[in-house]
Amino acid sequence: MRGKLDQMVSSALNSGSAVPAFTCYDFTTALAVVGAAEEAGLGVILLVAPKTASTPNGLRLIAALRGLADHASIPVSVQLDHASDLKVILESVTAGADAVLADGSSLPYEDNIALVREIRAALDTQGATDVVIEAELGGLAGDEDKAFGAEGSAHDAGTSVAGLTNPAQVADFVERTGAQLLAVAVGNVHGKYKGEPNIRWDVLQEVAAQTEVPLVLHGASGIPADQLAKAPSMNVGKVNFNTELRTGILSTLEAETAAHRADGENLQGLLARWNGSAATFAGATLELLSA
Repeated sequence: MRGKLDQMVSSALNSGSAVPAFTCYDFTTALAVVGAAEEAGLGVILLVAPKTASTPNGLRLIAALRGLADHASIPVSVQLDHASDLKVILESVTAGADAVLADGSSLPYEDNIALVREIRAALDTQGATDVVIEAELGGLAGDEDKAFGAEGSAHDAGTSVAGLTNPAQVADFVERTGAQLLAVAVGNVHGKYKGEPNIRWDVLQEVAAQTEVPLVLHGASGIPADQLAKAPSMNVGKVNFNTELRTGILSTLEAETAAHRADGENLQGLLARWNGSAATFAGATLELLSA
């Protein structure tokens, strides 16, 4: 069934939990994620990267995810992730996305606010007033579509990451943008961490004290489970996963492809293993965040 992102997140926080969001580059992964969510009886968010959405097949994928979500037995939201191109955003919403991360985090503070407001105004003009807007304040290292940086290195976290969210800006930012969710930078990174993640829970706690808007933690892959489990207590109602999901699928395909090729080019069997890898990770994550 169609789930409204902000309502899903607020409901989860009221029960002391958070909703996981998984980047889906394909329909097989989405089927596995939704299947795991249905088995758990919990809502889930399907993310589409802007690089995917900017292609004709990406828009078809969004439409397919919308159909999958609408026929699921649990609430499912389809969100365009990390978007700043107005054309891609409007086309993605037309295709079926019901939430957008309006990402101006790389811009100066005032320009970030202006971008989020511009996106909200454009959606409203298009008649998409019910589309949920997530905004991001602070900068995350890494590329959400890749596990490593340009030189193959993982990313430092914690105090070494420039652009931690400034708690003093949070209330003003939320008020002026009208953002319904706020993604924060507290030492989390996109991709793989260099060494142990050093999440600044002190900064997160300060941010949470400045707003009632639900917070979002990106770059959750690699953060220890016992740390992630405490995020909802700091008003984190949505947690994004990409790297661990992808690396698990790719490892499965690397290990299984030769055997399935030998078994009469058994693509159906290989896809089942792909599905199993994604479903296992999604199921474990759903359980962790709902504890």
